[in-house]
Amino acid sequence: MSKPSAHHLLEVTNRPSGIRNVTVPFVDLKAQYQSIKQEIDDAIARVLQNSSFILGPEVESFEQNFAEYVGARFCIAVNSGTAALHLVLLAVGVGQGDEVIVPSNSFFATAECVSVVGGIPVFVDVDETSYTIDVFQIESRISERTRAIIPVHLYGQPADLDPLFEIARRHRLFVIEDAAQAHGAEYKARRVGPLGDVGCFSFYPSKNLGAYGEGGAVVTNDEDFATRVRLLRDHGSDRKYYHKVIGYNFRMEGMQGAVLDVKLRYLDEWNALRRQHAATYNEVLRDGNLVLPSEVPYAHHVYHAYVIQSSARDELHRRLTASGIQTGIHYPVPIHLQPAYSSLGYQKGDLPVTEGLCERVLSLPMFPELTRAQIEMIAAVAAPVTASQHI
Repeated sequence: MSKPSAHHLLEVTNRPSGIRNVTVPFVDLKAQYQSIKQEIDDAIARVLQNSSFILGPEVESFEQNFAEYVGARFCIAVNSGTAALHLVLLAVGVGQGDEVIVPSNSFFATAECVSVVGGIPVFVDVDETSYTIDVFQIESRISERTRAIIPVHLYGQPADLDPLFEIARRHRLFVIEDAAQAHGAEYKARRVGPLGDVGCFSFYPSKNLGAYGEGGAVVTNDEDFATRVRLLRDHGSDRKYYHKVIGYNFRMEGMQGAVLDVKLRYLDEWNALRRQHAATYNEVLRDGNLVLPSEVPYAHHVYHAYVIQSSARDELHRRLTASGIQTGIHYPVPIHLQPAYSSLGYQKGDLPVTEGLCERVLSLPMFPELTRAQIEMIAAVAAPVTASQHI
């Protein structure tokens, strides 16, 4: 899962133009900045002093530290999560007419990047508890043209990887982890990202680990993949003005590397706070007629989003919005039913779990600086709707 567009951010934060006073923001990036202001200011000042605005020592430092954090041999910093997916698909050799299996319950870029390199996304449904790819549906969608599987660690919860890896081994398929919402999440006590052949992260500002602009990274334990991605991100060049392959300008800016390197030191602490807030939400919302998120046994969930299900989702959304509480809908239209993919012939009813989720999910405010008082306020505002609805 990679970076949303500017239009998507407006949808996610969901702040209607009529609301002047926000009671509880969806994400509070200002509060986060204030908590580490001096370190951030010093890091940005270093970039200004050394004038390494593209790549440079700050990006290299972040690459080394993030690789160590997730347990990968290599990290290649790029300018967005979408760029990470794009380059990885090229690096593993996906091309014209190749098929890649993806869950439809994800941000559009997961499938979009497959199309951009000439491939065809093959959509599968998701598990109704974890909301991640249903591993039992994968094998039936594999054909002689299938080259890769992209499990998405959605909302901060890892997909079930071991059975997926077994399927990939049997069919000689690449596994590309879309970890754009899962910084620090763990699958069976191992951090996601480098568990498959290669993993992709987004550092969009609202992520658990967010830049102050666009940013992304590729992580892998495979040196050949790492070399290919490094070439592709910088015009196919590993030495200025000498180009081995046709590439792209997908380099990370120095300032983003500096900011991310500071924020990485706090990621575990912030994720622990997210988990604490999720537990508080579970406590105060347990008596409402809602489906609350579940942490599956193999996972260490980092709650990029706290996503509930409600049969009265739209009414609940309107009530919270009217009270100045920002919410998000992830995602209102499944990818397989988007107009952009109408040519693939999917119909409503093909992926019933995903389609049902799109009609019922609502993401509540979630960020480390959230307070119990704010969560209790959200529950109180929601109570008249949740008490009367039927699941």
